[in-house]
Amino acid sequence: MTVKRNVYLDMKPVETAKTILFDAFPITGEVQWEEINSCDALGRVLAEPAVAGLSSPNFHAAAMDGIAVDAKNTFGASEESPRSLVPGKDMFWINTGHVMPENTNAVIMIEHVQIMDDNLVEIEAPAFPWQNVRKMGEDIVATELLFPRGHQICAYSVGALIAGGVFSVKVRKQPKVMVIPTGNELVTWQTARDKGLTPGDVIESNSAVLLSLCREYGCKPERHPMVEDKLEWITTAVDEATKSDYDMIMIIGGSSAGSMDFARPVISTLGEVFVHGVTMMPGKPVLFGRVNNKPVFGIPGYPVSAIVAFEQLAGPLLLKMQGRGPMDRDLVQVQPARKMASKLGMEEFLRVKIGAVDDRLIASQLPRGAGSITTITEADGIIRIPTHVEGISEGETVTAELLRPLSAIKNTVVITGSHDNTLDVLADQIRRTNPGVSISSSHVGSMGGLMAIRKGACHMGGAHLLSPEDGSYNVSYLKKYLPDMKVHLINLVMREQGLIVPKGNPRGIKGLSDVAEQSLFFINRQPGSGTRILFDYQLEKLGLTRDQIKGYTNEEYTHMSVAVAVLSGRADAGLGIYAAAKALDLDFIPVITESYDLVIPDRFIATEKVQVLLNTISTRQFKQRVEALGGYGTEKTGDLLWKC
Repeated sequence: MTVKRNVYLDMKPVETAKTILFDAFPITGEVQWEEINSCDALGRVLAEPAVAGLSSPNFHAAAMDGIAVDAKNTFGASEESPRSLVPGKDMFWINTGHVMPENTNAVIMIEHVQIMDDNLVEIEAPAFPWQNVRKMGEDIVATELLFPRGHQICAYSVGALIAGGVFSVKVRKQPKVMVIPTGNELVTWQTARDKGLTPGDVIESNSAVLLSLCREYGCKPERHPMVEDKLEWITTAVDEATKSDYDMIMIIGGSSAGSMDFARPVISTLGEVFVHGVTMMPGKPVLFGRVNNKPVFGIPGYPVSAIVAFEQLAGPLLLKMQGRGPMDRDLVQVQPARKMASKLGMEEFLRVKIGAVDDRLIASQLPRGAGSITTITEADGIIRIPTHVEGISEGETVTAELLRPLSAIKNTVVITGSHDNTLDVLADQIRRTNPGVSISSSHVGSMGGLMAIRKGACHMGGAHLLSPEDGSYNVSYLKKYLPDMKVHLINLVMREQGLIVPKGNPRGIKGLSDVAEQSLFFINRQPGSGTRILFDYQLEKLGLTRDQIKGYTNEEYTHMSVAVAVLSGRADAGLGIYAAAKALDLDFIPVITESYDLVIPDRFIATEKVQVLLNTISTRQFKQRVEALGGYGTEKTGDLLWKC
């Protein structure tokens, strides 16, 4: 059977698509509700007003420990003329919260009472009516409105409901959502755990993300068993779901324009498609329509696209169904550390790391890949670039939506520069011992780190820059590129750099010269990285040129990416650290032992969060964890190597 491609030529802007969606599914008529216990109502939305059934307190209660009195019996008391009171007659001992005795209307605090003996007390100041007394109904009066319909119940609301004698409430029903994952390549996480993966297998994780998002948005989601890419099977699953009691259906995958993308033909066959394609990146292929009066979404299969599609379209409709407002995020003003390019005509949702450096919030762009879930799990915020804007200039002030609390961002040490596996260990070790402090590292190469320090875009940089003149590390570069800045050069680790090759070293590689002589495919690091500078230095020592290295211009940004390239067969060799080779069970041919150091501007060295980092790297626990990675030496860790 020949299947036509679902070409979408009439893409809609995000806000236009949202208007079409809300107009197609207006919330009208009688709201469906259910009655639940008030103590279970957190996050739910009232379908009817909550009216107090009891007053709180429902009696006059003492607000202090002391004596209960009739205020008029205390008038005239003073230090010169104390008033005597008889227990059981003129006063009554009382504790906080107890019922006020009959014919009393004030409490005198115990510290203001002089006990003469068991039958007599004295006071030196009068009380006034209702002093230190919680009057009946002071907080809540029976029959008063506690919360109107449409109120979303928070933890405080639960306390007010119960105190006011409202032990059950009528709330809007939670929307039921059916999530249908589709795709021939998918396997469940249980299968991956029990049987492992074969080439071509993809662990189906999008449904877990969407189910969790639905719960965060107050809904009751269910997951349909995975459906293969067969038009008839997907059609049947959607048809059955729309005829059941689900309020929304989401088809994961198959929303794009390929011949095996069936979300659009399924929806158009069973009902009507309203929008296919939205001018946003990621998430462009999202579509939605109506089947049996139910909204049905085609959610893109790339993880970040799926998240953005949900948060911009499906999620807001689910909130509207419950009478809830939007899930707004805090907004802050940030400055990009480098220029951020964007595509005209598309609204881009750029994921960024954000650091508080000096008095500015600095944003560093994460990779754009819609298939990389880590580009959003590592993000501190999102910058939305409008359709009519072609990029953001370095240092330009723009708005970012925060994904983490601003307080956490301000307590984060921003490290920019060369990649090293010990930074991950350091991040975890700091969170073990100082949970309020974290680190955020961006991998732009050693030279990129120095440039970031010069621009005031980070708290420190990681560097391992070899000087060809004398074989030293980093100092000559600091003198050249940061000549007027006071900095501290502190060793993090000594580490082994060498060739990462496949397990068993099938090509019998002994050194860098073999890469050229055997015309092996090499995977390089990016320009400006310490590893790239080391590689060029070694080539020159061997009398080799770049043109003799097949794959010289193929670049990666981390040691682990180089190791993965070798593991996958994309490269025969790459220069990297031993720890990366060991982590993926690859062979390693040592080339040099180098110093990987932290470059810290003097103005940050005494700050609390940087001191936490420095104290952490000096601990035995951190050094032991680093040594366990292999290929590292900690004999100089924490040492001040140079200062200017």
